[in-house]
Amino acid sequence: MMNFTESELLRIFVGEQEKFQHRPLYELLVSRALGHGMAGATVFRGLLSFGLQHKVHSAKILELAGDLPMVVEIVDTTEKIESFLPEVESLLRESGSDALVTREAVRQWTT
Repeated sequence: MMNFTESELLRIFVGEQEKFQHRPLYELLVSRALGHGMAGATVFRGLLSFGLQHKVHSAKILELAGDLPMVVEIVDTTEKIESFLPEVESLLRESGSDALVTREAVRQWTT
């Protein structure tokens, strides 16, 4: 039987073109998560999206310089997510990002 433990999912949406200190913001988020000792982080690239300004971003072949969404997902314990949030907030404020950050309870399979 599969056993699950209560965990949290931290999801951060940033633009593909958003940079801070000459590095993509999504790379910095993953690097900071690693440095903080988080269990893991994954980045997904969105193919089609729109946000608050209702501007559509798409990954069409002829589009060379789009600004697609990059989604950073981190799953860890509530305590680890909670302790990492100030670092995320600081990075997003310093970079001037208008990122969307969500947090939700998940059940993680443990072996």
